[in-house]
Formats: sequence, structure tokens, C-alpha cells
Amino acid sequence: MTTKKENLTKNVRSKAGIDESAVMRRVSLVTILGNVVLSAVKLFAGIWGGSGAMISDAVHSFSDVLTTAIAFFGVHLSKKEADQRHPYGHERFECVASLLLGAILLATGAGIGKAGLEKIFAANHEALAIPRAIALAAAIISIVSKEAMYWYTRHYANILNSPAFMADAWHHRSDAFSSVGSLIGIAGAMVGFPIMDSIASVVICLFILKVSYDILKDAIVKMLDTSCGEDYEKALTDYVAAQEDVVQVDVLHSRMFGNKTYIDMELQVDGDLPLREAHAIAERIHDDVEARFSDIKHITIHLNPAA
Repeated sequence: MTTKKENLTKNVRSKAGIDESAVMRRVSLVTILGNVVLSAVKLFAGIWGGSGAMISDAVHSFSDVLTTAIAFFGVHLSKKEADQRHPYGHERFECVASLLLGAILLATGAGIGKAGLEKIFAANHEALAIPRAIALAAAIISIVSKEAMYWYTRHYANILNSPAFMADAWHHRSDAFSSVGSLIGIAGAMVGFPIMDSIASVVICLFILKVSYDILKDAIVKMLDTSCGEDYEKALTDYVAAQEDVVQVDVLHSRMFGNKTYIDMELQVDGDLPLREAHAIAERIHDDVEARFSDIKHITIHLNPAA
């Protein structure tokens, strides 16, 4: 259900004259540069410090560079105006971007998990390298940096109402969690349990796979014209039914279209009204609903004569 906070956010964005393209470019640039630097630091620390968990964490961070770029282009394409070939707009480009992002995370997580399991089931655990302190320091830096990136990206994802950027924000949060696993694994290996470093790699894999599943599920749901749910439809039905001249709402269907919603509705009005008056009622409700519910891109209203 669209909340007052979401409507307020939309109004504030409109009044402030925020350049959405400029915001997207800035957010993408900040996170890409941040991830490039962080990936390099973690890769160096993982190799120099002899930590497989930190190397896995570096690969996870480097995947953020690609996924942020995908999110940016997906959102940029979704903002294109409707044209003759795409009369309903391009919002589903965000879903395509999220599908690509989820697939990359799935492949990344599977590769990390495979490498970790091979070391866990190796015959000689004593031969595993003991990580150095530099790997532990890199894990701490990663946790702080990725949590900051999460809150930064999440803030602008809410302003832009962008599922792709919100997915990218949660990718940053998953990277912070995976770095916590790295920290525990590296510390455990340093105090005499070298297998802990490999176990940490598998834990990182599980975090990545969970985020991948959530992103893929959300994208698929929004591409299948899934309804917005009973609570959302009831709230909208009650709102329209309370409008002047509406006798009752006969039918209401909702469907998600990327980050937007389409509504098909049948209303009963006085059957003795002239056509122009009945049409004016439908137009008034149409405009009012689209202004009130910021996620609704278009509502189609069919009028039925009241008995």
C-alpha cells in the first residue's frame, strides 16, 4: 500500500526539482569507485595475508562494480518516455537489470562456495595457510565501508523509488555481512583453527545466494503482472468507494509493472446521469487516484449504471 511517506517523498522530489539522472550518475559513480578501491584492498590483503575468505570477499566486492553498472543502466532505460513501440513505457528494464544482477550474484556465490567446500573436505587441514593480521584489518575496513555504502544507496533508492538501486543497496549490506563472516573465519584461523577460513568462505557463499534469490524472486514477480495484494487493493477500493458520486466499486484488478502499478476498475454511478457528467466523474476519480497513489502509473475506469 502506498504510504503517506511515499507520497510526501514524491512531492518533495518534485518541488525540489531533483535531477534524477544526475542523482543516478552520482550514486553509481560513488559506489563503483568505492567498490574498485575496496576490492583492490581486499584482494591484496587476501593474497598477501594468505586468506581464502578475504580473496572470496574481494571477488564479492568486485561483482558489486558490475552490478552497480547494471542497476544504473537499467534505471536509466526505465525512465525513457513511452513511444510507439513501447506505449506502456520502459519500467520493466529495471526488472531485466535485477535479473542480470541476481544471476551474477548466483554465479559468484556458487563459485565461492565450491572453492570453500573443496578446502573443507581436503584430506590435510593442517597444511592450510594461517592468515596474517592484514587480512583481519581488511575485513574490519570492509564491514565499515560496505555498511556506509548500503545506507548511502538505500537513501537514494527511496528518493528515486528504484527497485534496482534498492537491490544494489542490499547487495552492499550482504557484502558487509559476508565480511563479518570473513572476520570471524580469519580470527579463528589465526588462533589455531585454519579450517575456519574456509568455513568463512562457505558462509559468504550462503549470504550471496540468499540475496541472489531475493533479487531474482522480486524481479520475476514484477515481470509476471502480479497483483499488488489484497491489502493494497482493499485500501484503494475503500478510497475510491468513498468518493463523491460513486455508488460502489464492482471490480478492481492491480498489476505490477516494474516499479509502477496499473489498475483496472469498474465503478457504479447513477445510471440516469448524462454521458458528459458520468465521464467527468470518471476523469475526476482517475486524476485523484493517480495523484494520491504515487506508484500508480495509470488507472483505467469503466462505468456501470447503478441498479
